[in-house]
Order: sequence, then structure tokens, then C-alpha cells
Amino acid sequence: MASSSSIFFIFVCILLVSVPVEPKNETVFKPVEELKKLKRIRDHLKKINKPSVKTIQSPDGDLIDCVLSHLQPAFDHPKLKGQKLLEPPLERPKGHNSSDETIHTFQLWAESNEFCPEGTVPIRRTTETDVLRASSLKRFGRKTIRRVRRDTTSDAHEHAVAFVNGDKYYGAKAGINVWTPAVTNPYEFSLSQLWVISGSFGKDLNTVEAGWQVSPELYGDGYPRFFTYWTTDAYQTTGCYNLLCSGFVQTNNRIAIGAAISPRSSYKGKQFDISIMIWKDPKHGHWWLEFGSGLLIGYWPSFLFSHLQKHASMIQFGGEIVNSRSSGHHTRTQMGSGHFADEGFGKASYFRNLKVVDWDNSLLPLRNLRLMADHPNCYNIKSGKNNVWGDYIYYGGPGRNIRRHCQ
Repeated sequence: MASSSSIFFIFVCILLVSVPVEPKNETVFKPVEELKKLKRIRDHLKKINKPSVKTIQSPDGDLIDCVLSHLQPAFDHPKLKGQKLLEPPLERPKGHNSSDETIHTFQLWAESNEFCPEGTVPIRRTTETDVLRASSLKRFGRKTIRRVRRDTTSDAHEHAVAFVNGDKYYGAKAGINVWTPAVTNPYEFSLSQLWVISGSFGKDLNTVEAGWQVSPELYGDGYPRFFTYWTTDAYQTTGCYNLLCSGFVQTNNRIAIGAAISPRSSYKGKQFDISIMIWKDPKHGHWWLEFGSGLLIGYWPSFLFSHLQKHASMIQFGGEIVNSRSSGHHTRTQMGSGHFADEGFGKASYFRNLKVVDWDNSLLPLRNLRLMADHPNCYNIKSGKNNVWGDYIYYGGPGRNIRRHCQ
């Protein structure tokens, strides 16, 4: 006969085996939350990836969808639904001589000479992986919220820019040297662009922007890519990169905004640049974007903006990087070519033929050009003027370095 202690031991063992252990809440709900997140992402992708009539595979892995012009994301905007593309402005700014400029193939996806049909626009397809790299679905396709003042050292965004202010501006133009700066943190970027700005530099800041950028977070690689941006509230809730929200209206079937640029410049080697002009159409008030020699890309409708419905109060040209200090010291992310302005042509990155558009729709040389480098030991800038390049700047740098004590 079994002893009472043996029976008790067996009873306890049965209890231990048969009583289920309550799993922790996070184990139960995490898969559900993940599924909800993926559903939100896929719903968003359906919204921005429009049906295409043709898809072109780029050598860098991008898929370029040829989307009927009236189905592009811009026409999701309540004020654009049911409308047609605007006709190109009858007049370019006076003094815009494009006879000495030649359009070359400048994007990887177009190197096969395969383009989207007339009546469509090429749009880089956004993938689930693209969205998952962002800090959140809400912030996907947007610059991080930040103070726009240039005199702060606490902001993670650092600039080396030339600017004019104190007048009314109706556009700007420049040739921008293209490089492949190293971005050492996946959540940092390096860009070179022109800004058309209006507002108080508070929460009501309006900008339209265009240039090239290297952004591993947004694109998943280290290629320089042609980009656009806009905001009406200092990067808080309005605006986005490229065609990732309803805003910018593309009219061109040969340029894919957000696609990789090729060729790129090399140190002591051949130099390449892209010409960009943004200007306000005097007749309808929309802000148009032009690439190279008269190639219109599209426009930002004037109703998107508050201050920019009238004019800009500042124009900026130059570079910007994000310094996350993820390793406890200044980033080694490069700006421009990754070399300081002092090194000059073939070594430092440049902007050339800097001009602004005045009230009379005329392209004019700059007056009272000013320079600003947030951290000149990390990235600096210098300006000059000659008969060939007009007003120009060299700018950039390597980021963290011992020689100039950028730590």
C-alpha cells in the first residue's frame, strides 16, 4: 500500500502538470498588433501605389510604374479630384537661356531607353520594406520634425548653405553637382538642394524643395536620388517627399522622382551636375519645377500653401545632413563630396549659376548672398563669382574628423 507521503507527492505532480500557466499579455497580443500594423501598411501601399499600364525594372532593383496621369497620388487631394493636368506655363522666366544645356539620361531606370507612354507618369513603387524602415507609418515619407532656425547646436540637422532674404522672391535656379556621400547610419541622410521658403520660421513655415539625396531609411540604399519636398507647417503634419502623398502634380513621363541618378561625380575625376529651376507661374500662381533644358517635371498647386500663395521670403542653396550621434560622438556621414569647400573643383561639391526669379518673372543674379555653416569644422562653405559660373558655392565635408576637431 502506498504511503500517504507518496500519494501527496503524486497529487502535487498532477496539479503542476494539469494547471495551465497564464501566458503574458504581450505574448498573446503581439501577433495581433503586428497583423494590424501590416494591414495598415498594406492599405497605405494600395493608396499610394496606383494601378499601372506598364512597369519598368531598374538595374538598381527599383520598379518604376507607368501610371495614368490623372490617377497619380496628387489627384487624391479633395481640391484636385476630377481635374485634369494643367497646361505648361506659356512663359519661362526671362533670362532663362537653355540653349547651352543638354539633357542626358540621368537616371538608372532610363538607361535602357525604355520610358513610360505619353499620358502616364513614372512613379517609383513603394514596398512594404520601405515603409517598415520608417520610424512609423505616420512619419513615412516625411522629414523629421525640427526647429528650422540655423543658429542651434542642439538640432540633429546640420547645414552648410548660401541664402538670400529681405526681398520678395518668385523662384530660383542652380546647377547642382552630384556625388555619392557616405551615410554611416541608416537613420541619417545627406542631401543637396535648393529651398524656396516663406513664413515666420515657426509652425507656419512654407517650403518647396528639390535636389538630390542619399537616404538609406527612405530608399534602402546609398544611391543619390532626385527628390522633391514640400511643407506648410514646418515639417509637422503636411507635405512629403516626392509623390508619397497628394500634393506635387507630375506632368513628365521621362523623369521618375525618387529614382537613382547616374552618372555621379568622382574625386579628381569627371564631374556631373543637374540643373533645377523652381518658379511661380505669374498667371495661375502655381510653383513649377523644371529640370535641365526646359524639361518640366510638374507643379505644386498654390492652394497647398499659405505664405507661398504670394511669394517666397528666402532662397537657400546647399547641403544638409542628419547627425544622430548614435555612437556618442559626431557622425561620419558626409555632405556633398565628403571634402571641405577649400579643396575646390573636382574635389569639393558645388552649386553654380545661382539665380533668383523676381516680381517681373526675370532670372537675376543674387544680391547680398550670405553663408551659414552650423558646424564649420565638420562641413563648411565658401562662395565666389566668375563669368562662366556666375554666383557659385563650394560646400561640404567629412563629418567627424581629427584634423579640424569635429568630434
